[in-house]
Amino acid sequence: MHRSLLTLVIAALGMTAAAQGPVSLDSCRAMALKNNKEIKKADLGIEKAGYNRLEAAAAYKPSIDFEASYMYNQKQLALIGQDQMLPTKSFNLQTQSYEYNLVTNPVTGEPLVVNGQPVPSTVALLPKSGLTYNIHNIFAGALTVTQPIYMGGKITAMNEITRYAEELAHSMRDSKAQDIIYNVDVAYWQVVSLKAKQRLAESFVKLVESFEGDVQTMIKNGVATKANLLTVDVKLNEANIALTKVNNGLTLSRMALSQLCGTPINQPLSLVDEDKETLENTTLRPTTFNMDDIYSKRRDLHSLELATKIYDQKAKVVRSEMKPQVVALAAYHATNPNTYNGFENKFGFAFSIGAMVKIPLWHWGGLTNKYKAAQVEAREKTMELEDAREKVQLQVSQASFRYEEAYKTYNMTCKNLEKANENLRIAQVGFHEGVATTDEVLTAQTAWLQAQSEKIDAEIDVRLCDVYLSKVMGELKY
Repeated sequence: MHRSLLTLVIAALGMTAAAQGPVSLDSCRAMALKNNKEIKKADLGIEKAGYNRLEAAAAYKPSIDFEASYMYNQKQLALIGQDQMLPTKSFNLQTQSYEYNLVTNPVTGEPLVVNGQPVPSTVALLPKSGLTYNIHNIFAGALTVTQPIYMGGKITAMNEITRYAEELAHSMRDSKAQDIIYNVDVAYWQVVSLKAKQRLAESFVKLVESFEGDVQTMIKNGVATKANLLTVDVKLNEANIALTKVNNGLTLSRMALSQLCGTPINQPLSLVDEDKETLENTTLRPTTFNMDDIYSKRRDLHSLELATKIYDQKAKVVRSEMKPQVVALAAYHATNPNTYNGFENKFGFAFSIGAMVKIPLWHWGGLTNKYKAAQVEAREKTMELEDAREKVQLQVSQASFRYEEAYKTYNMTCKNLEKANENLRIAQVGFHEGVATTDEVLTAQTAWLQAQSEKIDAEIDVRLCDVYLSKVMGELKY
């Protein structure tokens, strides 16, 4: 146990040390995807779409339901209002049939008629209580099985809709992931850029301070004036102000990156690339693209394609309401009182089977117009997809031109920096030899600073343009 505890402590310390060390771009991406609330929400959307798909698939199978009810009635059920006296019948051998027993005239033998009605010779008593039933407490229950046989294609269409919807949820999640990664990359390289400018600003401050010392020495030797020193002091103050601004910007950029990665903003991240003097640039991308291949990789276009398919299936759902629908039914039910045995106060059981057919005949054009409206919505989504493809083609072209421009700009800034280094060296040598003025040295230093800053910006811009081009081409990995 103690050995296991020690192992856990060492592992925790290792994780803490790793967390405090420099993090790479891939680590920042992973943290952002893990902690981002939009991604978590998208994951829940995928889970929900999966349940909806299972729900739609269940419509193919029979549904089994059980229902039970109880009712109390104040009065009993009486089929007659009072006792009844009913005439009787006897079997007549001559006519081979049952005939009423009637009083006959002894002379003529004809039935005796009173008030237009024959007089029965014998009667039977039918009491009211014999046809009165106890229905004070009624219990009923049924176990029902319903099996759709043909629903006009509605079930199939709903299954397709839910399948596309689940795929759409995945696609939307991927789109969000690409957006998050792109934002993380921008924030990451922003920190790297500002860190490089911080080093540059510190170097420039040291450069001006060194030059200030040289000017003070030359004043003592009588070859420079205090006006020259004041000019250098102004430049030094400007350099310190620029350094302060860079420090503040770097702090805020680290906080922004931490927020994107889901880490505490008061614990700034240290980056692997921020202390590199020169970043490794990627090779120039080709200028020709296969747009069909790009269309297949773009998750947003895939989402629009799925939306188009969903609206096509929705039109089929509406059309199913215009077709016949057939459902098979089976039930096993019980009642108390037993309606199958003289309302006996016991449960009676029975089963029944059957089928139900629904055929729409006339709805004054309501279903037809509803179906046409659904078709129009489907065509609208198709047009949106076509428009989006045209915009993607333009977007890829613009991103490609911008990337080529950034790459060329970077190469030009490298050449300009070489010239600025040489110009600064010549100015410094000339100043020490007494053939260059203070203003010329400061101008050369400013040009060197600008060339360094432009190189940093161009180098980062190549990175960002490369990431953006990967994003619009659907190749941004996540």
